[in-house]
Amino acid sequence: MAEHAQVHGHVRVAVIGSGFGGLGAAVRLRREGITDFVVLERADALGGTWRDNSYPGCACDVPSHLYSFSFAPHPDWPRSFSGQRHIRAYLERVADTFGLRPHLRLGADVRRLAWDAAHLRWEIDTARGGLTADVVVCATGPLSDPRVPDIPGLGTFPGKVFHSARWDHGYDLSGKRVAVVGTGASAVQIVPAIQPDVARLTLFQRTPPWVMPRADRAVSGAERALHRALPATARLRRGLLWGIRELQVQAFTKHPDQLGLVERVARRNIASAIDDPALRARLTPRYRIGCKRILLSSTYYPALARPNVDVVAGLAEVRGSTAVAADGSTTEVDAIILGTGFHVTDPPIAERVTGADGRTLAESRRDGTGSLRGASAAGFPNFLTVIGPNTGLGNSSMILMIESQLNYLADYLRQLDVLGGRVALDARPAAVRRWNERLQRRMERTVWNTGGCTSWYLDANGRNTTVWPGTTTEFRRATRRVDLAEYEVLRAPAASAPRHPAAPRPAPKAGPAPGSGPAPVEESAS
Repeated sequence: MAEHAQVHGHVRVAVIGSGFGGLGAAVRLRREGITDFVVLERADALGGTWRDNSYPGCACDVPSHLYSFSFAPHPDWPRSFSGQRHIRAYLERVADTFGLRPHLRLGADVRRLAWDAAHLRWEIDTARGGLTADVVVCATGPLSDPRVPDIPGLGTFPGKVFHSARWDHGYDLSGKRVAVVGTGASAVQIVPAIQPDVARLTLFQRTPPWVMPRADRAVSGAERALHRALPATARLRRGLLWGIRELQVQAFTKHPDQLGLVERVARRNIASAIDDPALRARLTPRYRIGCKRILLSSTYYPALARPNVDVVAGLAEVRGSTAVAADGSTTEVDAIILGTGFHVTDPPIAERVTGADGRTLAESRRDGTGSLRGASAAGFPNFLTVIGPNTGLGNSSMILMIESQLNYLADYLRQLDVLGGRVALDARPAAVRRWNERLQRRMERTVWNTGGCTSWYLDANGRNTTVWPGTTTEFRRATRRVDLAEYEVLRAPAASAPRHPAAPRPAPKAGPAPGSGPAPVEESAS
């Protein structure tokens, strides 16, 4: 099968990653008439974060009809907030619907990317061989590499240790004494899912999160039938969900003081489930709601109130089978589950990408210059990122941002065609600097910078390099087309033609047009 074939030769575009970003890029390439591309995936299956995160209770905190591609609507979402299994099945269906599987190269972990200035192409070394590409689209995403904390003694713990994104389904937690480390989005879902089965659950919490009730429900058969019969109703539903979130953005980005009402609702959510005043105080954050991502759960606080659950300070040390909290309390545990997040601002892939000046992408980001429109970095010609710096959202669907970046990718490739010949575009340092200075000025008054918390949105220098400080509409306008004035045009000498020239670009023809074709369906429940 092509999915497991060796990687070799030359392609016009190499896409890294097969989650929403990578598959979306592949669909857009085909729609632009580009079929000379591969999707390099390090795992043995597609799906990105929705393949890796299969822990109990795993689900999306964005409504289903908004957390899907506009060009691949799905009328049969079973719940208003879908679980991991159904989202992964949706991605599999997208790959089939748009004919992406021949382009997939599974098990092709990218080990090294280096810019070849003489031939204006990228040299790529993977676990399945090497290839070259005119353009690289990095769609590895910020939630792909688990962050394992450096906790003294963790490496010698005699029991079971695993990260939430690497769940060990072969290990039975029933009757075990379990430590859950972290209180982020994963832990909020894991705790209520495993609490009834474990003998004792100790939650190690450094900082409590703000948790709002989750308005989840089953989508009725009548609703699904209506969406199938009248697709416009599904589009209307999606539009309403989007519009509500667009209106909410102002409170996050310009008027954090307006979040006080939301905070009162969150406080009532704690009070309604937690009777113990001491526990209630321990679970109440001391920072403005929204500073960290607001979490959604109607079962988290009730689970913490159960008699077999303890909430203690952050994990400071492990001594044998004893977990020691920062406040000195100790707990004997059989298993440690790390809900400690990901390498968001320091992705490992950035260490493997070497640009035109010999610096790695990681080195270029350490000085805080960031990227241009979340896509391009100075010194890395023809290298585009999907879900790049400052493209994250605090209250809406990342799929909206991904689709905007795909518009930018499409116009980038069109500009290369218009310029003609062996050509590359390299973001001008001045343009990158201006873009990021504007971003950081806007960021100054946002709740993410003023809310009084330290979040995973911030890099090692304390700069918010993760979140977009505006609406998705603003971002779409900013990425509608490529401004060539922001790029230096590079041309290779005539004698430096590639040994493996890219195939001619065919006329656009790439499967279903927007809104047409079979809609992806969810995997049936077992």
